[in-house]
Amino acid sequence: MAAVPSKNQAELLLKVQEAIKASLPDKALADTVKSEVNHAMGADSEPDSLKEMHDGIVYKFLVNGEWRVSTSGRTIQNLTPYDETVCYEVQACTREEIDEAYTSAHAAQRVWAKTPLWKRAELLHKAATVLRQYASLIATPVLREVGKNRKAARDEVVRTAELLDYAAEEGLRINGEVLASDAWVGQKRNKLAIVERVPVGVVLCIPPFNYPINLCGSKIGPALIAGNAVVVKTPTQGAVSTLHLGAAFKIAGAPPGLVNVVTGKGSEIGDYLVQHPGANLISFTGGSTGIDVSKKAGMVPLQMELGGKDACIVLPDADLDLASSAIVKGGFSYSGQRCTAVKIVFATAEIADALLEKVLAKMAKLTVGHPEDNVDITAVINRKSADYIESLVKDAEKKGAVLTTPYTRVGNLIHPLIIDHVKEDMKIHWEEPFGPVLPFVRVADATDAVALANKSSMGLQGCVFTQDINRAILVANELAAGTVQINGPPARGPDHFPFTGFKDSGIGAQGIKYSIESMSKVKSFVINLPEAAHPQGH
Repeated sequence: MAAVPSKNQAELLLKVQEAIKASLPDKALADTVKSEVNHAMGADSEPDSLKEMHDGIVYKFLVNGEWRVSTSGRTIQNLTPYDETVCYEVQACTREEIDEAYTSAHAAQRVWAKTPLWKRAELLHKAATVLRQYASLIATPVLREVGKNRKAARDEVVRTAELLDYAAEEGLRINGEVLASDAWVGQKRNKLAIVERVPVGVVLCIPPFNYPINLCGSKIGPALIAGNAVVVKTPTQGAVSTLHLGAAFKIAGAPPGLVNVVTGKGSEIGDYLVQHPGANLISFTGGSTGIDVSKKAGMVPLQMELGGKDACIVLPDADLDLASSAIVKGGFSYSGQRCTAVKIVFATAEIADALLEKVLAKMAKLTVGHPEDNVDITAVINRKSADYIESLVKDAEKKGAVLTTPYTRVGNLIHPLIIDHVKEDMKIHWEEPFGPVLPFVRVADATDAVALANKSSMGLQGCVFTQDINRAILVANELAAGTVQINGPPARGPDHFPFTGFKDSGIGAQGIKYSIESMSKVKSFVINLPEAAHPQGH
């Protein structure tokens, strides 16, 4: 936990805070300073606007602008990943409450669609300001629910604020076009098509546990600026973090019903949400569950980002210091619980030993422990995940793979591990561990590496390390992945970059501009003129 200063230190911090605040013209920046000082003093002060969303550790859900307790009378307990104690409880929403969420969203959307773009942008900017103001406070549920260290948790909140600001500005630049009929052979210029992008209606947003605020914000921001309303289904683990994003929009002045956030187990309400006639588009981020969602959605448009088996290919001429740093960062950041983590390394035989030596040396410097200590490796999300990761390790070891360090697990905390000499008959060669365990495969050449990578059913991202840019482009073109990083690890972002997956890794594109386009429809109005009209220059 953060060290609590002495009384004299606290008084000094307050004086520094006021001095800095007086010189800051931006209230949001001033409030951010206040929040940071309060956290340093161990005295984060929760405002009344956030207090109303919970009673102790029991949190409410948000429908039609009101925080509510479910009529089901049931709550769902969330356990901390690191010691499996109860950190929060959230409501088990009923089908009737989901119906109300959709009804209120549609009513709000009809008004919101007529709201000027600058007013829509204003709401996003205000919500971003709220997130910055309470970044340190909101980081706490992220730390407790999903086990990120405090710095990473706070960074996620701030990154989401930046995303909302960018979405607000990008939405102002999404324009339609005018088409003239005489561009088609044999036609006169007597028809003009005015082409616009219009909202789809209500977007069902389903974010994952690993980025419960950022990957929800990446859905809500583009949806709202495009003129839609949203119903958010929180991840079960990470629900309170996502609820705080809903609170940010409520505090910012979102009209009732524009942003609704419901909670509950996916196994109980998931099908009802995705098959509900009120859903006009589904934006889902997660794993293989998304494939079931897509099958059940029918004709509803989809924006899906699913799992990845992101391959890292290291060629003989690669900068091994650069490659090894990228492998450790890409493979072990947030304990490997990222869709864009390096999930498998393909190293050509002549440099495999040298690369592995460098990777192990850097991996040995990673810190392991409790998220409050800002360590690199923290516990994975739950016992089920830890057990699954362990099963992959044991399967590989049984079939002849080499564990480069002893397998170490304490509860849900798994120490970082490289598994060398992984072969195709091992489950970890194909399955996504979603943890700090990385398979290392030795290949003959780039062709061999690409062939093995492309056998995967997933194709989210990949990366290739070589100092020959021509070879890099050739390899990148052959990889069946939505994004290929050259001389860098896989990454989702910056958030305005396109983000898409091939095969079982997704449908459609994300990234702010691409999400706005996905969350809107093309509509045209054709003006039929009595005679051909040609604009004249003078």
